[in-house]
Amino acid sequence: MKPSITWAENLIKKIFVLLFWLGLWQILALKIGKEVLLASPAATMQALVSLVGESAFWHTITFSIVRIAAGFVLGVTAGLVLAALSARLERIRLLLSPFLYAVKAAPVASFIILALLWVSGKNLSVFISFLMAMPIVYSNMLQGFMNVDKKLLEMAAVFRMSAKNKALYIYLPRVLPYFTAACTTSLGLCWKSGIAAEVIGLPRGSIGDRLYSTKLYLNTPQTFAWTLVIIIISIAAEKLFLKVLETVNSKISRGFLTRKGGR
Repeated sequence: MKPSITWAENLIKKIFVLLFWLGLWQILALKIGKEVLLASPAATMQALVSLVGESAFWHTITFSIVRIAAGFVLGVTAGLVLAALSARLERIRLLLSPFLYAVKAAPVASFIILALLWVSGKNLSVFISFLMAMPIVYSNMLQGFMNVDKKLLEMAAVFRMSAKNKALYIYLPRVLPYFTAACTTSLGLCWKSGIAAEVIGLPRGSIGDRLYSTKLYLNTPQTFAWTLVIIIISIAAEKLFLKVLETVNSKISRGFLTRKGGR
């Protein structure tokens, strides 16, 4: 009975927290009394339902998700490869450090404005998402690679372990926590920065374009509705990605135990 009771208690707590913030939101909306300044939860939900019923809504979120996801994947790939090279070659690590410091220190808006000189507004979110993900993944993965136990690597060399097995059974279990932390952080940052890039670049058919339009026409309920959509997609993407990583990690662990048991 304990697991079910714990699950029920957690659900009640989450519902209570949700109701608390919805209530506070409703009170503030009633207190202000101007929908153009603060839309109520009911008006926001009505606008959201209206948006979901439009075919253009689904094309819009697909447009943004595909491009931001592409930038994220490119950033993760580049960060992973460069971290692996930097862990082996100090020269590469030294050469990359000024660029990484510049990316971390400069405001996102500066990169968005500069990027508009180099890429079209349609692909701006791809570039910005890449630029946000790559340094985070690089820094975390470099730390992970540098912290791999040298004695295990020496043992692998003595037993002439293949490169594939070293990657699967020595490197991967030890760098996976770093990879998970890097991707969790960069995924949310990519999504927020990608939408910000769309708001500035205004590619037609993007979430940023629709969000900017609601501001121009002072349609505050739709502004809140689109913001809610952005939050929901961000949370869903993070949960899905963590679930995939958890599945991969579980399969690797089972494979390692099977291999060890077979011996």
